[in-house]
Amino acid sequence: MDDNDIVQKAFEEKWVLITNDKDFGDQIYREHKSHHGVILLRLDNERAKNKIDVLKQLLASYADRLPNQFVVATEEKVRFAKQ
Repeated sequence: MDDNDIVQKAFEEKWVLITNDKDFGDQIYREHKSHHGVILLRLDNERAKNKIDVLKQLLASYADRLPNQFVVATEEKVRFAKQ
């Protein structure tokens, strides 16, 4: 399944797409593809445990704000991108 198919499937099934692949960011943020939310992880530590910890913190603090947003999350901060 290529990136376009993943973006389309996530949109059709109303998923919030979680990725660390900047290509998805380009497709959605720069090309204005339809989505129901994207979380782009820009982590220094790419280990699974760190990703899970960052996502837990993100959900605990911002769960109600995530749908239909483009969010960039690092270990240090969260940014909601203007669309």
